[in-house]
Amino acid sequence: MTHTTIDTSTVDRRGAADPATANKLTSTPGDKIVGGLSHTVLTIWSIVVILPMLWVLLSSFKTTTEIFASPFALPKQWNFNNYVNAWTTSGIGSFFFNTIIVVFGALVLTMLFGSMSAYVLARFQFPGSRAIYYLMLAGLTFPIFLAIVPLFFVLQSTGLLNTLPGLIITYTAFAFPFTVFFLFSFFKSLSNSIAEAAAIDGAGEWRTFFQVMLPMARPGLATVAILNFVGLWNQFLLPIALNTNPDNYVLTQGMAQFAAQAGYSVDAGALFAAVVITVIPVLIVYLIFQRQLQGSVSQGTNK
Repeated sequence: MTHTTIDTSTVDRRGAADPATANKLTSTPGDKIVGGLSHTVLTIWSIVVILPMLWVLLSSFKTTTEIFASPFALPKQWNFNNYVNAWTTSGIGSFFFNTIIVVFGALVLTMLFGSMSAYVLARFQFPGSRAIYYLMLAGLTFPIFLAIVPLFFVLQSTGLLNTLPGLIITYTAFAFPFTVFFLFSFFKSLSNSIAEAAAIDGAGEWRTFFQVMLPMARPGLATVAILNFVGLWNQFLLPIALNTNPDNYVLTQGMAQFAAQAGYSVDAGALFAAVVITVIPVLIVYLIFQRQLQGSVSQGTNK
């Protein structure tokens, strides 16, 4: 009797094909066309976004004369005095610290109370829970400019008009509905068995939320934190209407004042430097949280 031997190494090599090769073998002409169009659109979009930012960065090292004489040329001499003038002379430094206080104060309050509210609405059923959730959704549809006049009188009656705490409370109120809406689905998708296991181990509701459930929703927290940070950092309508004290100006107000204070004699180099200073914190926050955006709730539950 003869025995037939099979070269298993060949089978293993064929069975364990490279994923990229497998994708090439299964791709159709339609997939290639869609992929090519997608890459083309992304390339054009990247150019549209990157080139203006690069132009602003290069202009921040030029003098005003260089900017108007050759706006697209490289700086003849890298002038770092523009950043010093923007930070000190124009008052961008004080506006920057005011913005840090207001935005981070509002962000902490929004993320803390928003995550707690979303967790309760998603995990517990009680009379009026659905009504509260729908009221939160209704808050997303309420235009900001319609609330300016009522907010003005409310803050005035409470002594918070033209103050940083008043802006913090207002920012928190307007970011709160979106935070609850965004995190509601994250907490809703978490397994009940995990919370039950924590309860069996003796964890109370507070400990279960902060030590078990909240870390599992980290990707959602990172995403909504970035979105809230960008929205609050670039907020202009609320501070311009509710904060008329120049000592408490935030960056958006300071930039508008700086651009308009001298008309055509404005220091263009310092103005571009102020724009760079304004953009840098947003990029830093994104770089810090970008790894969290790559996670998923299911990965957290599997750990």
